[in-house]
Amino acid sequence: MSIDEIIQRVLSARIFKDREKLRPDYVPENLPHREEEIDRLAKILAPAVKGARPSNVFIYGLPGTGKTAVTKYVLRRIELFARKHFCDVNLKVAYINCRNENTSYRILFNLCNYLNEKVPFTGLSTAELFRRFLRALDQERNLFFVVLDEVDFLVKVSGDDALYKLTRINPDLCNARVSIIGITNDLNFVEYLDPRVKSTLGEEELVFRPYTTEELADILAERAKQAFCDGVLDEAVIPLCASLAAREHGDARRALDLLRVAGEIAEREGSTKVLEEHVRKAYREIEKDKAVEVVKSMPLHTKLVAIAVYLVKRRKGEATTGEIYEAYKGLCKRLMIDELTQRRVSDIINELDMLGIVNAKVTSKGRYGRTKIVRLAISDRALAEGLKSDPRLSSIVTESV
Repeated sequence: MSIDEIIQRVLSARIFKDREKLRPDYVPENLPHREEEIDRLAKILAPAVKGARPSNVFIYGLPGTGKTAVTKYVLRRIELFARKHFCDVNLKVAYINCRNENTSYRILFNLCNYLNEKVPFTGLSTAELFRRFLRALDQERNLFFVVLDEVDFLVKVSGDDALYKLTRINPDLCNARVSIIGITNDLNFVEYLDPRVKSTLGEEELVFRPYTTEELADILAERAKQAFCDGVLDEAVIPLCASLAAREHGDARRALDLLRVAGEIAEREGSTKVLEEHVRKAYREIEKDKAVEVVKSMPLHTKLVAIAVYLVKRRKGEATTGEIYEAYKGLCKRLMIDELTQRRVSDIINELDMLGIVNAKVTSKGRYGRTKIVRLAISDRALAEGLKSDPRLSSIVTESV
């Protein structure tokens, strides 16, 4: 089939009305089965419409439980109400995904951009950048909401210094006020924060429970009305998507992805309806072991660090960065290649953490300080499959993994 024929098939398909309504970043006007969470968050943030600073809020729950959607929904409604009824109240909202912006500098850089304060992308000290942010913020009588989504990524990579500064910023302001909303998928994340940060960030806490299969079906039915043409969904499609996604701890994001990809597969095949078989194909496509592909594409030293994590894990169950570095040096010696510095290996561990290959958490050892504990986050089989494609590592893979 030629490219022209493929394009014509897509153009003539009558599956989607608006597929963007199935994207996870779309925030609908109605959020089924999150009424209680909306109500609680709205009560906390409602004083903002009169210009009063609400308490900081910390929201946590498993992926796909509606944390980000509810936060954006409530803030949007508060902004609209304040604009309509309290013209003298100036509300601003800065939304930052810390998975992408995971250093103190990048957080402050983005906050300055929200305030139209032009600062260089690199080159300033963090202290100077914070001073400029403070100055720009206090020039107007703003109530500034800072939403830090997936805030655990920031702390894992850069520590909690940025959080500490932001949660303690209000006494330094004359005109403006700042309210922080932290969102995380890591249910244990708050345990790793400095007690001073924890007490101020977690003034109010919300926990989002997972969706049930029936609730996921309601969410999908609501979105399907907006996303698909009438009559194209087989009656078994939504229940199957909901059932498959419920296995992933009630993940609405996964359910929406399944429904969207099933529709796209039906569209590519020239089908007039989305059927159960399209959902099962979508499930297989989404579930293709992404970890294997990521491991295959990693540079040599990154692969060696991943193997080192596995070797130490096999002996102890978990590993510190020092133990990983020693194992990594042994692998380099075996392959007769020069090793990287311990600092660079520590950076690689952070990169593997962001890729989801390892889990790295900073834990407190009391008077002995803080240390980073690293665990493998993928299966041994996925690591082995990804590494076997590299002939330099085949013998290590066979023996170790």
